[in-house]
Amino acid sequence: MTLLDGYDPGHTFSEMFDGPEVREHYAQLARRLGELSPDDIAERARLTDSTFRNLGITFAVYSGEEGIERTWPIDLLPRIIAAAEWGMVEQGLIQRTRALNAFLDDLYVGEQAALNDGIVPRWLVESSDGFKRAAAGIEVAGGARCVVAGIDIVRDDLGVYRVLEDNLRVPSGISYVVENRAAMRRAFPLLFEKYHIRPVDNYGSMLLEALRHQAPPGVDDPTVVVLTPGVYNSAYFEHAFLARRMGVELVEGRDLVVDDHVVYMRTTRGLQQVQVIYRRIDDEFLDPVVFDRDSVLGVPGLMAAMRVGNVAVVNAVGNGVADDKAVYAFVPEMIRYYLGEEPILPNVTTYTLWDDEQRAHVLGRLDELVTKPVAEAGGYGIVIGRTAGDAELEETRRNIEANPRNYIAQEVVELSTHPSFVEGRLEPRHIDLRPFVVTGETIKVVPGGLTRVAMRRGSLIVNSSQGGGSKDTWVLAPEGVG
Repeated sequence: MTLLDGYDPGHTFSEMFDGPEVREHYAQLARRLGELSPDDIAERARLTDSTFRNLGITFAVYSGEEGIERTWPIDLLPRIIAAAEWGMVEQGLIQRTRALNAFLDDLYVGEQAALNDGIVPRWLVESSDGFKRAAAGIEVAGGARCVVAGIDIVRDDLGVYRVLEDNLRVPSGISYVVENRAAMRRAFPLLFEKYHIRPVDNYGSMLLEALRHQAPPGVDDPTVVVLTPGVYNSAYFEHAFLARRMGVELVEGRDLVVDDHVVYMRTTRGLQQVQVIYRRIDDEFLDPVVFDRDSVLGVPGLMAAMRVGNVAVVNAVGNGVADDKAVYAFVPEMIRYYLGEEPILPNVTTYTLWDDEQRAHVLGRLDELVTKPVAEAGGYGIVIGRTAGDAELEETRRNIEANPRNYIAQEVVELSTHPSFVEGRLEPRHIDLRPFVVTGETIKVVPGGLTRVAMRRGSLIVNSSQGGGSKDTWVLAPEGVG
């Protein structure tokens, strides 16, 4: 028997199987699995976990005040995306990023045309936690307020790609994309001889080029730094990884100082001017003069330096307004309004609960829908109606009725499944995908992204903080492309 014998892909869309048949672009993987035993996979998984632990490839999960450091979880069966399929996804991601950047730039330095014309309700934007009035009037190069976007997409039960949410503030996960690829090369070197896979390990140079493009006018050789909250942040591994890959300094707020609206980095040779900051700190902690006065993570005076144009901070302050899950519902209209195009990647069907009619519809179907708080991330606060108990549904109802602005509801998407190695055998698990879109002189998409896996049987929650895992994502190069 092989690992795939007796495998049941289930009733939703399977990435690897079309009915009983293996999809063409998975054929070589299926053949290789036929040559391996469960013990072979388990041994490779054990060695990969050990390597990740030794290299410090970890993330932190917080429960209350305590953080638990865990080795990054990877499932060793890669997700494979055919070239033509990826071409459509890539164009949809570029289109969406163009529209979101246009909206954010219009909102903060433009005429707020989309609000004035009723494309997005003004009250909704201005009531968002992510809307920062302090960012008004601060211009960015090329209108690229979102240089790095992590746009979460899923496939429904018909195989249609849909955008689940946008992450435009400080999206994380790219370091694990690169490390997953390195791990797969070690675990299955022969498979890489069978597939022509587009690379992901050039992300450092791609990001650095985009960051340098954001430098203030007239600065040809900017000093770029990565600003981290410090070693106790759950994504610190990624902060250090990116600084190392770009060959730039990793700094904390205490390493920077603003003098006469110019930002300097403290070094052993004295102060050195900094022109571009890739910040991995939330808006609220970025500048204690403007935001949280108790913050020790940020840099006093940084916003003033940005306003006069002496430093670029990436991603721009205030992007969180477009991360708001209620504003998400209007992105298709943004695409039509700013670009004059139909959306390539549709949204998940979404209900906005301040609307009386939609709220009444949702409250009558709470046990069938997914409800989400608009400002939460990491899978927290999500209630999946069909698995929720009566008490949880009743609490959700009360929360919605008390503050409908703070919630949306969505139709359940039966996420596509992929074979995953679980307790010595292959079982289907639901997956999503977070591609990373980088805006510099042009917009580029890292081929693939972070495939996240809901490792609990039947679960639709893929977040690592909620027990999810990950897969290496292989985007195949078109025929004849080197």
